[in-house]
Amino acid sequence: MTAHHTPSSAIVSVQPLGMPWETIDPFLFCVHHDDAYPPGNGRHGPDAALLAGRKMGSDFSRQDGWSMYHGQQVPGFPAHPHRGFETVTIVRKGRIDHADSLGAGARFGGGDVQWLTAGKGIVHAEMFPLLHTDRPNPLELFQIWLNLPADSKMVEPHFTMFWSQDIPRHTFVDEAGRATEVVVIAGELAATGTGNGNGNGHGSAGAARPLAPPPDSWGSRLHSDLAMWTLRLEPGATWTLPAALGDGTRRKLYFFAGSELTIEGQVVPVGAAIEVRAGAAVVLSNGDQPGELLMLQGRPIGEPVAQYGPFVMNTEQELRQAFEDYRRTEFGGWPWPDQAPVHGHEEDRFARHANGWTERPPSQD
Repeated sequence: MTAHHTPSSAIVSVQPLGMPWETIDPFLFCVHHDDAYPPGNGRHGPDAALLAGRKMGSDFSRQDGWSMYHGQQVPGFPAHPHRGFETVTIVRKGRIDHADSLGAGARFGGGDVQWLTAGKGIVHAEMFPLLHTDRPNPLELFQIWLNLPADSKMVEPHFTMFWSQDIPRHTFVDEAGRATEVVVIAGELAATGTGNGNGNGHGSAGAARPLAPPPDSWGSRLHSDLAMWTLRLEPGATWTLPAALGDGTRRKLYFFAGSELTIEGQVVPVGAAIEVRAGAAVVLSNGDQPGELLMLQGRPIGEPVAQYGPFVMNTEQELRQAFEDYRRTEFGGWPWPDQAPVHGHEEDRFARHANGWTERPPSQD
């Protein structure tokens, strides 16, 4: 598939999914990790030989269906800094262990989402502990980088946990009885007005109301029209994606699983990133396999972007200052005993914030 523009009134462009997935303002980066990790070795790593065919410390090989990334014994991303943007990590399968320079730590997964505002600077680690020694440890996640506007780039760092059971999910059933489930991470989804069926799920007053974004996020501004949804359509299901709320909003669909999708009469094969016009409702008709999409939308911030590695600012001078500040302060230092901490052998999820407050959601079945 090659990138191309299309004459469709609904579709702006179609291009193949790359690595990472190409994004539009206010988003900076999006990657889908889908790793078929083997049973663990009892030390949170894979029970497998690591040296053959893997460039340890930077293993993105997907050899045998999985990668170690920057981990040496445990897969994942040991301590690294960020400034000037936010990370949103949606974990559909498996577990992630978070640790940061504020002293906060968390274990989350199975539908949980972490929304981290890096702001003026944070160092964090994201490790993927393989907790099961008697069976495989599949891990699937999206990580999305969301820009911060200039007046929020130097705010205090902050992380928010969205536990799976609190995230709105809404199911629509079309006239043929085929369901579409929408998981609403950000951006309100109306339960009515889609024109093709009955909704059920949580939400009130006819809508699946999202949890509140972090206070300094672009998503916390009412005019941002920010939305992040995942969609799962049964084979043959039809669903109408409702119009966005604001003028100037842009919207992109990442069709990462299934066979084909028909959008307002145009057939798009799986493995495509599709920008659609946000100002009008768009009819999606799925093919003969379960179809899955990630939708990212928002009004552009519309400011200059100066990015180098883990820092995203507005000017080259601000980038140089970010590197200087990190060399001088290490953004508060690293309070953990090693660069790739993990949080024990139990599956239980938790979040311990920098002020000592600990959240423990109900256990998952």
